[in-house]
Amino acid sequence: MSHFSRLTDIVTCNLSKILAEAEHPAAVLDEVIAEMREGLAGARRSVATASENERRLEREVLEHQSQVAAWRDKAKQYLANSAEAEARRALVRKREVEDLIGGLVQQHHQAVSTREHLATMYRALEARLSEAMRRREELGLQVESPADAVADAANPSERDLAVERELKALREELGS
Repeated sequence: MSHFSRLTDIVTCNLSKILAEAEHPAAVLDEVIAEMREGLAGARRSVATASENERRLEREVLEHQSQVAAWRDKAKQYLANSAEAEARRALVRKREVEDLIGGLVQQHHQAVSTREHLATMYRALEARLSEAMRRREELGLQVESPADAVADAANPSERDLAVERELKALREELGS
């Protein structure tokens, strides 16, 4: 039985209510955790795709910016050779590429916003999964299989890395 129809359902769910209404809370909790893990895997893929789109658009903008410089240089060469019509055509091409860059920059800003939104959603999903895992532990159930623990250790989350950075900073603060 699926408890969530969307990732936002996981983030906004009331785990206590779901468990209170369940005939077998432990079984429901296992299902919920499995769904959360699937959602987290999908969110991870979405963040990766959004990040790649952001990088691709950034590369495109940079490539087109070099074309703008090249068209400007061509226009200068044409003018130096008294070829005003060709210089004018080169400047028209330069303007076209600048207009294209304008559109790409807007797309890039949107891609950044999308990636940030998805990353925030991913972190919220991680938090909900952590909450569910703690609830599972409170019910006296095994928190995760050894295979899950190995997989999680091999792929530390952004939250885990941030916690480690913060812990290091606190150690340094206490040491000084």
